[in-house]
Amino acid sequence: MQNISEIEELIKLISKLPGLGPKSAKRIVLKLINNRDELVKPMASTLAQVYKNVTRCNSCGSLKSNLNGCINCESSKEKFSKICVVEDIADQWSIENSNIFQGYFHILGGTISSVGQRKEDLLINSLVERVNKEGIEEVILATSATVEGQTTAYYIQDSLKNTDAKVTKLAQGLPVGGEIESLDDGTLYSAFKNRTGIKTNSD
Repeated sequence: MQNISEIEELIKLISKLPGLGPKSAKRIVLKLINNRDELVKPMASTLAQVYKNVTRCNSCGSLKSNLNGCINCESSKEKFSKICVVEDIADQWSIENSNIFQGYFHILGGTISSVGQRKEDLLINSLVERVNKEGIEEVILATSATVEGQTTAYYIQDSLKNTDAKVTKLAQGLPVGGEIESLDDGTLYSAFKNRTGIKTNSD
């Protein structure tokens, strides 16, 4: 049976999404094709609008709409003294849903990696600017307990050494290799409650 190139390309694209492989992607594509008017048409229109109007905020790293502005910067009416640094937006959502943190968020956009992701690609410089500009007293590093996450945390710590902010990191409750997005509320609560200070090179 001859394959349809458009379908094959769609399967390849969907299989790149987190948690999906070729088999799952094929099932999703078949579901879409069998529901062209109910799913494919509105999804294509919505994706086109997202591509056109939604970008990352250059300041905090969250989602920014060309119509409504940044969902973090625009909605933050209260003045906070703490800022929580996470790797991606999914991590922020997990922490927000647990109601364990009241303060600003800063989304790096990934971690420093030996396979492509450079520190220059992350919003670390803008974090330093926000800390100085907004008078932040504590920076909580909520990066994952992976090699990449901890490497990123150490680099951020060094970048903040000339600021007045106290730098802390998540403590007990965060398993080695654990990613923030996958942790339950109880584990996140323990990690935040028992966070510890980080000594700088100048200490």
